[in-house]
Amino acid sequence: TDTPPELVHLEVADAVATITLDSPHNRNALSRQLVTELFAALEAARSDDSAVLVLRSADRVFCSGADLSEATEGAMEQGTRALVDLQRLIVTHPKPVVVRLAGPVRAGGLGLVASADIAICSDDVTFAFTEARLGVAPAVISLTVLARMTSRAAFDTFLTGRTFDAAEAAAMGVVTRSVPADELDDEIARVCDDLRQAHPQGLAETKALLAREVVARIDAGADDMAALSARLFASDGAREAITAFLQRR
Repeated sequence: TDTPPELVHLEVADAVATITLDSPHNRNALSRQLVTELFAALEAARSDDSAVLVLRSADRVFCSGADLSEATEGAMEQGTRALVDLQRLIVTHPKPVVVRLAGPVRAGGLGLVASADIAICSDDVTFAFTEARLGVAPAVISLTVLARMTSRAAFDTFLTGRTFDAAEAAAMGVVTRSVPADELDDEIARVCDDLRQAHPQGLAETKALLAREVVARIDAGADDMAALSARLFASDGAREAITAFLQRR
């Protein structure tokens, strides 16, 4: 059989490992294949010559969240657990992870953004926690997202599922900062340059220090949140809402 095309690319240049999500057919949804390949790329970047990791998308959309076509097959138990592990890997990675956001992020994709150490977005990017509208909850990603956001912002955006913009995302703590779209790459280059000036041990130890509470939170809630997410995805309510959403789309 034909090997499916690679959905995640890893390139190293100038001490920066760039990990690119390239699954345009489903808007970089967190399919089993994409999550598996992203995991492998992050693991490979532990021991390469890079000092910094940049996570980005090939196309405009950064990540549309869970792969809803897989969700309707009812195989979400493994998927929810894999997303817990993926967030933990980014949070505990010895190298700093910078997210470059040039396009929309939805639902589960915000778990990747929240796990990263620094998230820079262009000012035209939009965000939404759409889970409640689909009969589920942002369970697994709450492990990292709630460590970033103010409580008021989380209640507002989680409950309504509304779309919010880059300026709001920065004010809420979802991203580090937003810059004009034509300055995004310069800003990413500047951030990487700053990070490369740090000593690898200094970076790794400082990141571990910063991440202690989030790691403790992930480990304490991993089983509960993965189980909650799997139960909700398997529920009749979610199946109805997701099927309706997929038909509208």
